[in-house]
Amino acid sequence: MKGLYLVEPVVALYAFSSFLIYPLVQQYVYRRFWQQLTNTTYPISDNTSRCTINNSSNHSSYHEEVQRQASLFSLYTELFSTIPSLVVTLMLVAYSDRGGRKITIIMPLIGTLIYTLSFLTVSYFELNIYLLIGSSLLSSLFGGLGTFLGGCFAYIADLCKDDRQKTLRMAGLDMMIGLLSGVASISTGYFLRAAGFNWPFVTSALCQCLVLLYAVFILEETVKKAPTHANILNGSPQHSALKQMIYGVYRMFTGASHKCKTVLVLLMLIFTSFSFAYVGGISMMTLYELNEPLCWTEILIGYGSALSSTVFLTSFVGVTAFTYFGVPQTVIVLMGIVSVILGMSLVAFAKTTLLMFIGALFACLSFLESLTNNVSVAVFNSVYAATVTWYSGFIFLLSAGLCAIPLFVLGVVGAIGVNVAKEVKKPDPALSGEEDPVEDENENSPLLS
Repeated sequence: MKGLYLVEPVVALYAFSSFLIYPLVQQYVYRRFWQQLTNTTYPISDNTSRCTINNSSNHSSYHEEVQRQASLFSLYTELFSTIPSLVVTLMLVAYSDRGGRKITIIMPLIGTLIYTLSFLTVSYFELNIYLLIGSSLLSSLFGGLGTFLGGCFAYIADLCKDDRQKTLRMAGLDMMIGLLSGVASISTGYFLRAAGFNWPFVTSALCQCLVLLYAVFILEETVKKAPTHANILNGSPQHSALKQMIYGVYRMFTGASHKCKTVLVLLMLIFTSFSFAYVGGISMMTLYELNEPLCWTEILIGYGSALSSTVFLTSFVGVTAFTYFGVPQTVIVLMGIVSVILGMSLVAFAKTTLLMFIGALFACLSFLESLTNNVSVAVFNSVYAATVTWYSGFIFLLSAGLCAIPLFVLGVVGAIGVNVAKEVKKPDPALSGEEDPVEDENENSPLLS
């Protein structure tokens, strides 16, 4: 049976199944800690806010302690899963250039399925909640969201013949993620109120099984595997790919001009600092919404999560429109960073549902996924746990303040990068196809074959 070169169904079902449970994870942890610390059932209300149920000082202290415990739980989860996820991601991405893209898609799908089934088991049998930390560690051994999206976008890049086709198809993936994740997020609140936590986890697991079967048996590979030698001394394909990747990065930095290397380092600083600030702040959104004075119900949390997913839709429409009208890419990035600063600042002072939605809309206009995600979540969890009793909105002011770093660096890039585009177009002997002694010497090396 001939396979299909369509990765879009994989991304669509993965987005739906992931965002079907994403808003529920912190809510489940929050409710379990509430039951453990108060020995009472979690207060559920049909009103827009649960703060009207009980305004006593005892009730407020319970909220603060549950907030602290839930934040620390998320911190422990990230700490135990960060290093394995980064190592596996590095190995899979390096291997995919030669061994095929499907492994970077299938492995994270397996990890996500393990994570979802673990949550279902803990929820159904009411097991110790700290078992979820072990399940997070186990699922991280299969890569993460960054691995999956990186594999899907690389899969698209392999199929496209020109940059325009590549850009439009990748933007289409973003739009698809926005649509499916938005539908899933809105339905989570109603799903939770009608059927509890177990059925959303079951539905998500079934979708993940379906997409896994499609990826394994129907999705066609885009990279033809290079023949491997039987000699043990040749080394594994993973080592060969990893060495090639390191060597390629080395050649890129040593062969480029000083100005190009400066701009490249600054762009990397913009990417990582912005991801650290944005992802760290957005990861605390659900806990903040559960806390006073908002005290959102599961319905409102679902709508808030759906609103945050509109970033994928706005990115498709905005980038396409700005590119068509010739707006410089630096200006587009600048607008994204400023929107996040405004959104996080509004969220920090939000005392009403309307202002919270407005802040979330600003905050979701830009989104980046990078290897710093896990680190930022861990740091912001620890800061939130330490400041929740003092001022719960401080974490968002910190996020807004950190965004000044990429904002400043972006200005530096715009100042010194005027002539870089012309310089890049010129053929560079160090990066061209010309042979050099190092490459000739290692041309037949088993580690580079």
